[in-house]
Amino acid sequence: MDSDALYADVVAKTARYLNPNLAKLMAFAGFGAEMRGEGVYLFDHEGRRFLDCLGGYGTFSLGHRHPAVVGAVRDGLDKLGMSGKAFFSPNAADLAELLAQNSPEGLELTFFSNSGTEAVEAALKFAKAATRRPGIVSTLGSYHGKTIGALSTTGREKYRKKFEPLMSGVSFVPYGDTSAAAEAISEETAAFIIEPVQGEGGILLPPDGYLRAVREACDRVGALMIADEVQTGLGRTGTLWGVEHDGVSPDILTSAKALGGGVMPIGATLYTPAIYEGVYGDNPMAHTSTFGGNPLACAAGLAAVRTLIAEELPRRSAEMGARMLKGLQEVGARHAEPVGEVRGRGLMIGLEFREDEVGELVVASLLKRGVCVAYALNNPRVLRFEPPLIIDAAQVDFAVEAVDGAIAETMEMLAELV
Repeated sequence: MDSDALYADVVAKTARYLNPNLAKLMAFAGFGAEMRGEGVYLFDHEGRRFLDCLGGYGTFSLGHRHPAVVGAVRDGLDKLGMSGKAFFSPNAADLAELLAQNSPEGLELTFFSNSGTEAVEAALKFAKAATRRPGIVSTLGSYHGKTIGALSTTGREKYRKKFEPLMSGVSFVPYGDTSAAAEAISEETAAFIIEPVQGEGGILLPPDGYLRAVREACDRVGALMIADEVQTGLGRTGTLWGVEHDGVSPDILTSAKALGGGVMPIGATLYTPAIYEGVYGDNPMAHTSTFGGNPLACAAGLAAVRTLIAEELPRRSAEMGARMLKGLQEVGARHAEPVGEVRGRGLMIGLEFREDEVGELVVASLLKRGVCVAYALNNPRVLRFEPPLIIDAAQVDFAVEAVDGAIAETMEMLAELV
C-alpha cells in the first residue's frame, strides 16, 4: 500500500470506527498518520519529519523511544508480561521506593494505575476516606481527567455538562486567587486539588506563594492538598516536581504521562502514611487495579525516572525553556496584533492569540514547516509547547523561527480575506 492509500485508509477507519468529528478536524489541520518516533522527532506516512513540540501533552519528556526505557521494557518482556497478581512485584517495589526517595517530604507510599485520570480518581477517593469529608475544591479552567470523579473536578463546564449529575460536593474557585481558595476551604472540605501550572487551561502560572497559601489554608481546617502533577511533574517545569517552585509538600500527588518514559502507560498516586490508614487500615484491598503497577510499566518508570535524574533533565528543561520562552516572546512582540501573551515555566509554554481561529491556522502552517504543536483543550487561543526535555538549542531556535514564519503567513492569508 502506497503512502496516499495508507493515509486514506487510516482516515476512513478513524472516521468510521473511532471518532468522526475528530478525524475531520485532524485532516483539516493537516495531521498525517504517525509511523515512527525517534528522539525529538515524529515521522508521518510520507516520511516527513516533525519536531515534536507537543510531546504527547507532556508524555515524551525523554523523547520518543529513549533507548534506556525501550531496553528496560524489552528485557522485562523476556521474563514476564502482565503480573499474576498473587506474588510480590520487584519492579513495583523498586519504583515505589525510587518515587518516595525523589518526591516532596511525607509522600512515602504509592498506588499505581494506568493513566493520569486513574491517578486522580485514586487521589479523590483517598482524600475522602482519610478525612471522612464530602467536599472537594478545584479551580476554574483546571483539567484533571474525564472519568466521573476526575471530570467532576475539571473546571470547564463544556466537558462536564452532558454527563451530569456528577460527583456531588465539588466547588470551583478562580485559579491563583488566594483569598477565594482560603474562603472555599472549610471544615467540610476533604481536599483542594490544584495543578502547579494549569496545562489545558492555557499554561497559566499562579502568583508566587499561591501554593504555600493553599497549603496553609488546608492546614488550618484539616483539609488535604492534592497536587495534580500528571502534566507538570518529572522535570516539565524546570524542577522535578512543580510544587517545588513554592517549596510545599502536598498530602497527595498524582503523576502519569512522563512517568512511563514515552513507552508504557502508567499512573501513580503518591500519599502519606496517615492517609494510608484511612484508606487501607482495615482493608488492604480497598482500592486496587488489575493492570496498575504491572512489571513492564514499572520497568519503564524505573528507567524513565533514573534517566531524568542522571541526565539532569529538570535543569535542562529550565535552561531550554528559558531560551524558548525568550524567543517566543520576541516573536510575540513582532506580531503584537494577533499575539496577546507568551508565558510559561520550564518547557511548558503557552502562546496566546487574541482570537480563537488564529491558533488553528497557525497549527496547520507550523505542520508545513515541520513543527508539531496543538492548542490547549480548555483555551483554544493558546498554543502549547511541551517538547521533549532532551531538545537542544538549535532545535529550540528552529521551532521559534517556524512559529515566526507561521504567524506571518497566517496573518497575510487573513488579510487577503478581508
